Amino acid sequence: MVQRLGIPLLTVFSVTFVTSAWAAVDFDRQVLPILSAKCFSCHGPAMKLAKLDLSSRDAMLRGGERGPALVVGDAMKSPLYLRVAGLEKPAMPMGGKITDAEADILKRWVDEKAPWGVAAIAVVVDKKAAAAAEEMVIPQAARNYWAFQLPKKAAVPPLKNPVDFFLAREWQSQKLTHAPKAEPRTLVRRAYLDLTGLPPTPDQVKEFINDKTSNAWPVLIERLLASPQYGERWGRHWLDVARYADSNGYEHDFDRPNAWRYRDYVISAFNKDTPFDRFLVEQIAGDEVQNPTDETRIATAFLRNHAKIGFREKDNPQFRYEYLDDMIATIGRGVLGMTVQCARCHNHKFDPIPQKDYYRLQAALFGYVEVDHPLVPETEAALYHKQIKDVEDALRPVQDQLKQLERPYRDQLLPAKYLKFPANVQQAINTPEGKRTPGQVLLANQIIRTTSVASNEIDRIMKPADAVVKQQLLHQMRDIEKLRPKPIPVAMGITDGDYRFVPDGPGDEPAPGKSRQQADFAGSYLHEGTGAYKVPPSYFLHHGDVNSHGTEMEPGFLTVATYNNPPVALPPANGNTSGRRLALAKWLGSTDNPLTARVMVNRIWRHHFGVGIVPTMDNFGKNGELPSHPELLDWLAVEFMDQGWSIKQMHRLLMTSEAYQMSSEFAAETNIAKDASNHYLWRFRQQRLEAEAVRDVVLAASGSLNLQMYGTAIFPHINDEILGSMTKGIWNQKSSEDGKEEWRRSIYVYRKRGLPLPFFEVFDLPDQNIACTQRNSSTVPTQALMLMNDEFILSHAGKLAAKIKAAASSKDQQVHLAYALALSRPPTDQERTLALVFLETQKLEAFTHVLLNLNEFVYIR
Repeated sequence: MVQRLGIPLLTVFSVTFVTSAWAAVDFDRQVLPILSAKCFSCHGPAMKLAKLDLSSRDAMLRGGERGPALVVGDAMKSPLYLRVAGLEKPAMPMGGKITDAEADILKRWVDEKAPWGVAAIAVVVDKKAAAAAEEMVIPQAARNYWAFQLPKKAAVPPLKNPVDFFLAREWQSQKLTHAPKAEPRTLVRRAYLDLTGLPPTPDQVKEFINDKTSNAWPVLIERLLASPQYGERWGRHWLDVARYADSNGYEHDFDRPNAWRYRDYVISAFNKDTPFDRFLVEQIAGDEVQNPTDETRIATAFLRNHAKIGFREKDNPQFRYEYLDDMIATIGRGVLGMTVQCARCHNHKFDPIPQKDYYRLQAALFGYVEVDHPLVPETEAALYHKQIKDVEDALRPVQDQLKQLERPYRDQLLPAKYLKFPANVQQAINTPEGKRTPGQVLLANQIIRTTSVASNEIDRIMKPADAVVKQQLLHQMRDIEKLRPKPIPVAMGITDGDYRFVPDGPGDEPAPGKSRQQADFAGSYLHEGTGAYKVPPSYFLHHGDVNSHGTEMEPGFLTVATYNNPPVALPPANGNTSGRRLALAKWLGSTDNPLTARVMVNRIWRHHFGVGIVPTMDNFGKNGELPSHPELLDWLAVEFMDQGWSIKQMHRLLMTSEAYQMSSEFAAETNIAKDASNHYLWRFRQQRLEAEAVRDVVLAASGSLNLQMYGTAIFPHINDEILGSMTKGIWNQKSSEDGKEEWRRSIYVYRKRGLPLPFFEVFDLPDQNIACTQRNSSTVPTQALMLMNDEFILSHAGKLAAKIKAAASSKDQQVHLAYALALSRPPTDQERTLALVFLETQKLEAFTHVLLNLNEFVYIR
């Protein structure tokens, strides 16, 4: 196909000479070969990085995001020459270099007024060659890497726990002696903290100690798995992966008033032992399943949990690709254990993940739109929407009158407000809209949108006659507002639609319960006459640049991890969605996927044993660490799938092993010399509780813990100095006499991205903006200072002391009860003696404060 240069086509060029446009520098023979070889691959008709196209003289003069590339007749003012000559940064071409002779040719050509000779040039475009540039050949050998092989079960002797069998083989091979069984009091506290995140009460410890039957340990595990507190503990682990938060993050950190419903869904799913493959389906495609429910629609918030800039995507549409990248990164790292996001701009540098696989995954998600799912019957939701529409229709003309009335006063006041901004911002605002550069458009839009004139400011300068009219209009609006129905319950989530929306309500957000699918382009992707939904096209993006479209993408999965017949996207019967996300979710939870089961059992193992069989939880690729016990990992992965993807069944298997019940205090010198890091797990690893669990065990020990489950978030006290640093969003701090509401479990604490609870932050709360697959566990002075001086700790040390005083009169009884409540054990003789001496001069509150500061109090041992 032959086209004139300058028409946006593709990037593979060969030049045919037709006539000549001679000048001192021959464009055809000298300039065009340089541009074609060094520039067009990134700044040509098909790929326009930074919106810059160098394939025609007019395009050079128009320029890109940073302005024109060419100043005719002056090379020293032309970025085209300055960049290739290395006189302006970044130097071009990226990843390459032109010779001094080539740079000189370009300089002379520009100085000679850059004659193009358009009539002399024809371009032959090879579409197949351009498409081939998007392909990456994955050698068969790549599948031989352990993580891409389907897991297989090795033979295990009958009646032998596979965990013990595989570990024992390594102990024997390495000549290691494993630790003895931990004492019962240690085991019962270990199990309670591990499965519920709460310590056992003294009565619960006694019950286990006094049970002399052979199945006392399995019975305890079953009781804890049936406890509602199990879902709160293990749901918290998944919320880290899901990057759950109650606010948007970034500058404005807007509140997400319905995010808590997703948190509650996760807790409930763990308590019900929802099969993990189904759990993934509900979160990725809960609106596409057969007979979707409120619960499955709530689950789709998993894909909407990402941190977000403001509300309105239409103001900055490029951010949509950042949100899609976050979804792919979360699924990649959290579910597949692969850094798929690294293939956004190029083929993965270390793993066999083509860039095309990234965009196939993006195509599976591309049609998503944000929606607030109504949690009421359809008829009630329809009536609510009609009533809202009636109110909005009645308000609109009155609001328009008020805007017209206030506009001259607002226009009078706004210029003074813009004067506080830097000169470049003022220049952007003052430049006529059609003449703004892309950078000025972003600046002007942001400032104009966020700078407002308050109504009371207008009132101060408004003419008396206009003020009377304004009051009449406001009175009309108040009367209309009385007709607005109470909000119906809704859940934030997603569905398929056209993302190029206009918000429905008068503000940034659509009206409650109303889908953003109902927008100005809502019908653009419907099949004519059928009403069936059609996904907006998504493309391979060269270098990840949103303006450099390659081939239109069809949905797909990781090629190297796909076996047999993967799921195909089939739209549901109602035709409202594409079925693409459902196909993706089914592939993730397929027995033919070699990654998902391994990643999940590795996560469960890590929470029980302190370190994953693969220590790099989110990277099973070449840059990750190899599994310490590969056959054990594969056995567990297959067993997980064979047992219906049951997480609770995996707990039973791991916790009934002898390995889980080993002591953590065994210190054989020969073992330490051979394996000081406990790589082969010859003793139980002690683990410090994560931030939320530390707070919870303090509340539990003091007797203050409120076990009320589910519902809206709580706002524990933050001191005024820190709270004063919050400029946007909410922290609805309440001061109650007994504090009962704010003493609920920490999973219910409001997760504000812009202001994490300081207590949590000190104890290694992860970055709430991205998926966290493994928390850091540091030991720093600020943790000790927090436990010694924080008002929360001091207050609950006092409550623990009061509880002890009410139940025990003598000092000796008080010491025993304090140890039982805080550490689930009696004091040793030495500890008892020291405590009694301490209490001769100190109050009981000081003693309980000491117990809350012990390492043993905040560690699973």
